[in-house]
Amino acid sequence: MHDLLAHPEPSRDQVLTGPPQHARAGHGVAGGRGHGPLAAYLRARRGLVSPEDAGLAVTGTRRVAGLRREEVAMLAGISADYYLRLERGRDRNPSAQVLEALGRVLRLDDEHLAHMRDLVAQPSRRPGAAAEPGSEAAAVPAGVLRLLEGMVQPAFVEDTAFDVLAANALAQRLSPRLVPGRNQLRDLLTEADDWALLPDHDAMAQCLVGNLRRITAPGDDGRPAQLAAELEEVSDRFRELWDRHDVQGQSGGTVRFLHPEVGPLVLDRERLAVEGAAGIRLVVLHAMPGSDAAAKLARLAG
Repeated sequence: MHDLLAHPEPSRDQVLTGPPQHARAGHGVAGGRGHGPLAAYLRARRGLVSPEDAGLAVTGTRRVAGLRREEVAMLAGISADYYLRLERGRDRNPSAQVLEALGRVLRLDDEHLAHMRDLVAQPSRRPGAAAEPGSEAAAVPAGVLRLLEGMVQPAFVEDTAFDVLAANALAQRLSPRLVPGRNQLRDLLTEADDWALLPDHDAMAQCLVGNLRRITAPGDDGRPAQLAAELEEVSDRFRELWDRHDVQGQSGGTVRFLHPEVGPLVLDRERLAVEGAAGIRLVVLHAMPGSDAAAKLARLAG
């Protein structure tokens, strides 16, 4: 879960003076059925905030999960009619002050607030979409392949849709699915073998879905959008995560393995952009020199 950052409450003269029949928020790669990406995002995030979270008293039976539209409007200091237009996609250009107020009510952290701003500023395309595997942009430069083979750490090359484009031998010993042609997110969601190898597989899947949501815009037909469409057909867990509209940027972190040969080990992960190759990243898994994890990697390397 992301930390929730409070945003200052706008005054009434800072914002405009905000809801449609219930729809499945965020369904489909486009993020909504004809209402636009901002509308779908507002519906999805509204459903994740309870009245108690917003400081509202609850009386009687509620038929909706999360906040009602009129409650969002009241808390944001905008009219219910204006918020209705936003959720129905009839107004797609709210002011910065309105977005800030909605971000506060919907308890968006900085990354999710920035994502909402992106939906308004660039509704049809956002930077970072990966090229098709095998296209000129997705081709792995020869120098990167040589670097990969010479590395003593497990390392592989991925695109922004998490397709594995190349991997060195140690990476493949660490995980037999780190081979060209595999997709890491699909494997995390659909391959039970990965669940045994990666104890934190669900948290990893949440992270990658957030990455994918961040770079996939309505109307895209590139590889990230294709992957999202494929996974919607085969994975209930993907649909659940996708409909939350959580977003997450690319970063490093740690990966915990439960390897059948060397047992448990925790490795640091670095994702490095490859200059001159759009949508390509070199991913390196490494351990602190002299650590138990480093010794286990050495055993795997043979």
